Amino acid sequence: MTARLSPGAQPPPATLPAGGDGLRSSLHDRGQRLTPQRQRVLALFERIGEGSHLGAEEVHQRLLRSEERVSLATVYRTLRLLSSMGLLQELELPEGGRRFELASDAHRDHHHLVCVRCGRTEEFENSAVLQAGERAAGGYGFRLLECVLNVRALCPSCAAAE
Repeated sequence: MTARLSPGAQPPPATLPAGGDGLRSSLHDRGQRLTPQRQRVLALFERIGEGSHLGAEEVHQRLLRSEERVSLATVYRTLRLLSSMGLLQELELPEGGRRFELASDAHRDHHHLVCVRCGRTEEFENSAVLQAGERAAGGYGFRLLECVLNVRALCPSCAAAE
């Protein structure tokens, strides 16, 4: 299984300039505007940092807990937009769930170990997976954009509960 970029998504671009100005100009170039809700969602991911994977409902709950008013529908739209801009990376789980994490060029080719019961997600790196992806892409004349492996398993807690 591989994590796929959402339709229309692109790999992470060069880092945007710090602050809202880079995001504002990037949105403006797409005919969009920088709304407070978009800023709040991106700020949440910047606060929790790389390697944290959140679903839309989790993003919504965290924003509500911090007394930031954003509707769940707005969260879904914002996650799709930020993902298509390459600011968030979307992890598509086989069970139909989607999780998002802050995109970073330095943190691009990593893999996920996902518990199929509780959703716990751990990251790992493996150069052999990247090399296999490069060979496969090259063998068919493709240009590799990213190489991500999802390993479905049971975490120790869920395995002990069986």
